[in-house]
Amino acid sequence: MSEVLKGKKGLVVGIANEDSIAWGCARAFHAHGAELAVTYLNDKAKPHVEPLAKKLDAPIFMPLDISNPAQQAALFDNITRRWGRLDFLLHSIAFAPKEDLLGRVVDSSREGFLTAMDISCHSLMRLAKSAEPLMKEGGAILTMSYYGAEKVVTNYNLMGPVKAALEASSRYLAAELGEKYIRVNAMSPGPVKTRAASGLGHFDELLEKAAANAPLHQLVTLEQIGEMAAFLVSDNAKQVTGQVMYVDAGYNIRG
Repeated sequence: MSEVLKGKKGLVVGIANEDSIAWGCARAFHAHGAELAVTYLNDKAKPHVEPLAKKLDAPIFMPLDISNPAQQAALFDNITRRWGRLDFLLHSIAFAPKEDLLGRVVDSSREGFLTAMDISCHSLMRLAKSAEPLMKEGGAILTMSYYGAEKVVTNYNLMGPVKAALEASSRYLAAELGEKYIRVNAMSPGPVKTRAASGLGHFDELLEKAAANAPLHQLVTLEQIGEMAAFLVSDNAKQVTGQVMYVDAGYNIRG
């Protein structure tokens, strides 16, 4: 395993359990030599995330409910004291109230839409703002999207508009932060079985369709997603910014 991230300090936000996309990325970051700070959502999530943080030898392990400004401030204060810098940030969080997620977009509540946008999209901006002063010599910010941001995917519902906003936000952040050599990209993995994805209606059918219609006729794995993430936050991708990178066995080219 090459150590393209050796000496790098990274923050991983979004690990919920060993099936999380964020875990697949964190595992690849660690394998390539990065030192990681890991967050967990709350006390209920902590027992599921703490063993994974230990596997990563993470020196920083702290709670982060992204809607809690005090927790975010405490996290970045700790990173500043311990490391004094941050080389990359992974944002892999999304949420919509179940009643809004399972219903039609036209029926979504104002409160549900605003919650989904705040947790899934504006949180990227807030984290980028906190990370910016720590990326004194440049850095990389990476977020997670999905094909439903570009095309209508049955049962993806409210998360489609939300992820579309996330992708647009990543481009604007890339433009604004580029002068400081901070790169911002989005990844769009094919569907994988995560706890978050299980909240979507008829998710098994989505998996079957993805495998059947993708040119490579297979689903992507957490390992494959992690390897692309490691590349994008490494210096090997230092000219790549403002992009949505698909890791979906080619499914997106089918239209």
